[in-house]
Amino acid sequence: MLRLYNDMSLDEIAAKVGKTRQYLHKLETGQTQPTAELIHELSDLLHVMPEIFTHMKPVLQEEQIHFRSKRTSRQLAKKVVVSRGDYITRLVGYIDTKLKLPVYAMPSFGNSESLDVNDIERIAEDCRNQWGLGLGPISSMSRLCENLGIVVTSFPSISKEVDALSLATKRPVIVRNEAKESACRQRFDIGHELGHLVLHDAVVTGDHFTESQANRFSGAFLIPRAMMKTHLPSLFRGRFNWTEMGEFKKTWKVSKAAILYRARQLDLLSQEQYLSGVIYLKRTGEATTEKEDYLIAKEEPELLMNCFKALAKKGIYAEDISSALSVTPEFLEELTNLAIPRKPTSSDDRIRAPSLRIVE
Repeated sequence: MLRLYNDMSLDEIAAKVGKTRQYLHKLETGQTQPTAELIHELSDLLHVMPEIFTHMKPVLQEEQIHFRSKRTSRQLAKKVVVSRGDYITRLVGYIDTKLKLPVYAMPSFGNSESLDVNDIERIAEDCRNQWGLGLGPISSMSRLCENLGIVVTSFPSISKEVDALSLATKRPVIVRNEAKESACRQRFDIGHELGHLVLHDAVVTGDHFTESQANRFSGAFLIPRAMMKTHLPSLFRGRFNWTEMGEFKKTWKVSKAAILYRARQLDLLSQEQYLSGVIYLKRTGEATTEKEDYLIAKEEPELLMNCFKALAKKGIYAEDISSALSVTPEFLEELTNLAIPRKPTSSDDRIRAPSLRIVE
């Protein structure tokens, strides 16, 4: 699991510790036991403590991981994601023992296999109602999820191969794709993963049916059907008003491509009208990057960093957290992509005021 976490092959590990690939394969499959010296070499290489090899077992099950890889992804990418998901789950579990985070309580809507598109539209509206969002634009999907008790983070090293994913654990985690330049597309991905958490508890996902359901939820959650029907006349009157479309996009923080798709989804545009809009975006070079994208700031997750700051105030630093998880502070910072407060050294201590005495 640690090898996969670091996206390394058996050959790469073998070369670094001076062993053969065959010998390391026997170690991984339990056919032989390493020497204490080799355990220390592997620990240094993988930024962990030696005891991790003897007392840690995987904590994630397949049905807890809602995962989408791109068609061009390596087969290894999913294994890398699972291993990283395992360690972020351990970290979040540790934080939960030290701090009082927002209570996670997701509404239940029954068996997802029996839900049709109208059910999903209703569920998205029900979620907005339960979470006090009304029908207007959502200012920050990341902050919303964190207020719902979901940890939002990213795995930068594999963002180019893996779309957003979520971990349906006791304290769920949504992993954003940092490779996407568009804040709108990131927001849609977060909505998609939120859809999995709402609709697919204890369900293995990744097939066309469950992915379509999550996409439908995201579109319905970001732009409720009542709002789409209300605003479409100003966006399309026989032909598209692209200026108005751009303004609508900036207000709702949803891409123009997603707005077109949402309108088609609700039968507010014919297939021909929808395709004409898609062709326009391709012709103007906006099929991947839309011209308003730079005006919409990316959302930065806050919960994890706030947790580390709160722990530091309690005297719990990166060294303490990493020790509890049998890893190094460097391992934790690479995992979270954050600069976690370190334990103060004597040189960091505040300089005391000089003592004074009366000179007679």
